[in-house]
Amino acid sequence: MLERKRICIVLIIVSTLLITVLHYVMLGRLPSHVVLEELYYIPLFLGALNFGLKGGLVTYLFVSVCYLPFFFGQWTTTFLDYLDRGLHLLFSGVFVFIAGFLVDWNQRRMKQIEKDRYLTGLGEAATTIVHDLRNPLISILGFAKRIKENKGDLQTAAESIIDSAQNMQRMVDGVLDFARPIQLELKEEDVSKIVRQACDLCKMKAEERGVMLSTEVSGGAVIARIDGFNLQRAIINLINNAIEASVKGQRVVVCVEPKGHDTVVRVKDSGSGMDKETLENIFIPFYSKKHTGTGLGMAIVKKIIDGHQGKIHIKSRPHMGTEVRIELPCRLE
Repeated sequence: MLERKRICIVLIIVSTLLITVLHYVMLGRLPSHVVLEELYYIPLFLGALNFGLKGGLVTYLFVSVCYLPFFFGQWTTTFLDYLDRGLHLLFSGVFVFIAGFLVDWNQRRMKQIEKDRYLTGLGEAATTIVHDLRNPLISILGFAKRIKENKGDLQTAAESIIDSAQNMQRMVDGVLDFARPIQLELKEEDVSKIVRQACDLCKMKAEERGVMLSTEVSGGAVIARIDGFNLQRAIINLINNAIEASVKGQRVVVCVEPKGHDTVVRVKDSGSGMDKETLENIFIPFYSKKHTGTGLGMAIVKKIIDGHQGKIHIKSRPHMGTEVRIELPCRLE
């Protein structure tokens, strides 16, 4: 974002100065003068669009200072010349004010929408957490009561209490993991190595389900500026999802390849796939159609990828499998 703003500022300054120089050189040729005068709207539009009302007004002042000399001397000699240039300043100022005001209004509106969405999600999350914690809590209370009354198999009751407590612990850990900010420690690392390690950690699960897990790496090392630990967490989550969606004999493939200025990681399976509703809500916290889990896995994955200034895309069709594509920039500003 900061780099984009710097580029925009440079474009505003360069375009304004270039238009001013061309305006000076072409002065006296009426059609060219009229066209070049209107070109000043380009830096004005860039200023208002990228920086809102305040930035647009600053841009307007800069453009006006560059345009002001044409009011004096040999460049303006008649009343019509003064009128033309005065109206240009007036209309360009009105344009900047309206455009900047609309940009600021839209930004405020989007922030309010995000705030409302956050509060709605918070309410849904609280409801989901309470619902998910209630079942293991009922189980714990029920078996604890049996132990107190010396009813049934005490060993079975104790094991059920431990299992229920562990499920509650996983839910709480998942919520805390999602709630706390991701602290990334970025450094130059080999993405292909991270992917291989993630596959090794998921290999036992794949073998238990009879799923073939393989990696495909283009060339040698694929270097990018990443947080290896957190990126590995994200990839493990994606591989586990792919394994769980597959049946015995199916294959899960994890690919790594450099592409332009990005490093691309793909996790592909030919399993059950997802319907349109699931695909649209896949990154919403606590949304899940699985019978197990908290529904936070993909939300955490996206949080990690966003922290790397990366992108994640998912293509999936029911009974046709799923492909998750992660794009990581090789350099982060």
